[in-house]
Amino acid sequence: MRDKVTGAQRWVVKIGSALLTADGRGLDRNAMAIWVQQMVTLRQQGIDLVLVSSGAVAAGMSRLGWMERPSAIHELQAAAAVGQMSLVKAWESSFAEYNERTAQVLLTHDDLSDRKRYLNARSTLRTLLELGVIPVINENDTVATDEIRFGDNDTLAALVANLVEADLLVILTDRDGMFDADPSSNPDAQVIYEARADDPSLDAVAGGSAGALGRGGMQTKLRAARLAARSGAYTVIVGGRLERVLDRLHAGERLGTLLTTEQCRDGARKQWLAGHLQTRGTVTLDAGAVKALTRDHKSLLPVGVTAVAGNFLRGEMVVCVDAQGVEVARGLSNYSAAEATAIIGQCSEQVVETLGYMAEAELIHRDNLVVL
Repeated sequence: MRDKVTGAQRWVVKIGSALLTADGRGLDRNAMAIWVQQMVTLRQQGIDLVLVSSGAVAAGMSRLGWMERPSAIHELQAAAAVGQMSLVKAWESSFAEYNERTAQVLLTHDDLSDRKRYLNARSTLRTLLELGVIPVINENDTVATDEIRFGDNDTLAALVANLVEADLLVILTDRDGMFDADPSSNPDAQVIYEARADDPSLDAVAGGSAGALGRGGMQTKLRAARLAARSGAYTVIVGGRLERVLDRLHAGERLGTLLTTEQCRDGARKQWLAGHLQTRGTVTLDAGAVKALTRDHKSLLPVGVTAVAGNFLRGEMVVCVDAQGVEVARGLSNYSAAEATAIIGQCSEQVVETLGYMAEAELIHRDNLVVL
C-alpha cells in the first residue's frame, strides 16, 4: 500500500502547533527550514503541494508572553492576529530561499459549507497550483466565532484535501504515528503501520489530549483521515521530528500510520455529485455540447447551452439535458441562472463583454460534473 504514497501527485501537508513552535517556545525556524527543504524537493519531483499550517495562536501567545492557551474567543483571536504575521512571514521567507512562491489563504468553516464560497475557494486554490504557487492555509482564527470554527486544523486539512482533490494527506505530529496502546504509559506500545480509515477498532486507541497548545489530539487526526477517505485520499499520520520524514515517505519507507480507503478519488467525488438530490435548475445543451460531455469528458462551456430554466445560484446543482429533454449530466454551476441566461451561446470573450467579468471560462467545470 505504500505505493499509494509514492505515487501520489497532490499532497496536503499539515503541521501542528507543538511542532511549529517547539512546544510553545516561539516559531522553530530551524525545523521549518528542514520541512521546507523537503517540500521543495517534492515540488521539484512534480508533486502539487498544499501546506496547512497551525501555529498562529501559539506564535501569538509566545509573542504576548502568555504561558497558557486562553479560552475566551476574543483572546484567541487577538493571539491569532499577532501570531499570523510572524507565521506567514516565516513560511514566505523560508520558501523564497528556493525561489518558491507562496500564497496565504485563511479559511473558516463557513467558506466550505457555502457552495458559492466553496467554489470560489476551490477555483483560487486550483489556480494557485496551476501557477506553481504553494498555498499556505490556516483557519481564520481572527474572525471566526465558536459556531463556525473548524475546531482543529486536522479537520481543516481534511476539508482542504477534498477541496483540491488531493491524493494524500500527511499530518505531521509530535508522535511517530497511531499506537495500539498509549506509549506514555505502555512501553510495549507499537505503531499501527497500516489500517483502514473506517476501521472501528481504531477509536479505542485514538484517545488522549491535544496538549496545551493545540485543539486536536489523535481523535481529531483519525476523524480527519476518515473525512479525507470520503473523497478518496489516503492519510499518513507521522512524527514531524523524524529525520527527513517527507523524503522518506515519498521514497516508500514504512513510517507512521497509513490510513487507507477503498474509494477512488474521482469516483468518490462523482458519487457525491450524483447523489446531490437538490437540483436547482436545468440547462439544455446542443448536440456538440452533449458530445463534449459524454464522449470527450470535457467541461460545459456557455457556447454549448441553448436554454436555461430555474432559479439557481452560483455553486448550486443543475441538470444538463439534451434537445429532447433527456438528462445527460449534472453538476455545480459557476454562474447564477440570470448570468447563465445572459451568456448562453457565447464564447469566453463575449462573456466578458456581456457581464463585464468572467467568473470562470466554463459554465460547469468537468471536475464538478458527473455524466449519467
